[in-house]
Amino acid sequence: MKITQNHLMFVLIIVLIISQAYTINLIFINSENTLNVLNSTKAELKEEINMNKIDTQTKINSIITSISSITSTQDSIQKQIGEIKATTSADFSGIIEREIKGVVTIKTDVSQGTGFIITDDGYVVTNYHVMEGAKAAQIITSDSKTYSVNLVGHNTGMDISLLKIDGSFHSLDLGDSDDVKLGEKVIAIGNPLGLSFTTTEGIISARDRTGINDLPYYFQTDVSLNPGNSGGPLINTKGEVIGINNFKISGADNIGFALEINYAKDTINSIALKAVNQTIV
Repeated sequence: MKITQNHLMFVLIIVLIISQAYTINLIFINSENTLNVLNSTKAELKEEINMNKIDTQTKINSIITSISSITSTQDSIQKQIGEIKATTSADFSGIIEREIKGVVTIKTDVSQGTGFIITDDGYVVTNYHVMEGAKAAQIITSDSKTYSVNLVGHNTGMDISLLKIDGSFHSLDLGDSDDVKLGEKVIAIGNPLGLSFTTTEGIISARDRTGINDLPYYFQTDVSLNPGNSGGPLINTKGEVIGINNFKISGADNIGFALEINYAKDTINSIALKAVNQTIV
C-alpha cells in the first residue's frame, strides 16, 4: 500500500487533535485540582478565622468578667470599710454616701416628707400621712431629678404608702428588725423642716413600743426627728433599713419612733399583692 501525502496529513491532523485533546484534558485536570486546593485553603482559612474569633471573644469575655469581678470586689470592700467605720468609730460617712442615693424627698400640694426606694425599678415607701389628702405629688432624688408619682396603694392602720416612679435607681436593703439590739447605733436620713437630705444619728433606745395605732411595732430612738423626716429610713451600721421613721412625742427632746421594718415588709407586700399581684420585698 502506497502512503500518499494526504495520508500523512490526515495522520498528522489526527495526532495533533489527540495531542490538543490531551493537553486540554491536562489543563482541565490541573485547573480542577487547583480549584480544589483553593477551596480547601479557603475552608481552612475560614475555620481558622472562626477559631480566632471564638478565641478572641473568649478572651474578651474573660477580661470583662475579670473587670466585673474587680469592680464588684471594690464595691464590696468599700461597703465593708463603711460598715467597719460606722461600727467602730460612729463614722457613718461611707454608708451615708452610698445610701443617700436611695432616699427621696416627697412634695405634695398639702405636705412634704421623706421616702426611700426599695426596688431598683422604682418602688418607694413612705408614711401614709405624708400622702394623705394630696391631689398632686412629685418625688425628688438626691441628684435633684424630679419624677412624677403613681400611688400603688396604702395601709392607713400601719401608716404606709407604696409609690412607684419610672426609671432605674439605687435601692436600699431592708434588714431584719428582730436582730436589732438596744443601744445599737443608727442614723435617719430625711428632710426635716424642708432641709433636704439631712442626716441625724442616735441609738435604739427601746423596741416593741406601742404606736398611735395601739400596736407594739415600734423602735424608740433618740435620733433627732422633725416634721419632714416622716417616711424616711432608719439605717443601721450595715447600711440596712431597720425601721421607717414615723412620729415623735411632742414637747420631748429626741424621743422618736420608727416602725420596725419586719412589720413594714408584711404591709408592703400586702399592698403590692393587692395592687399588682406580686410581692416586692
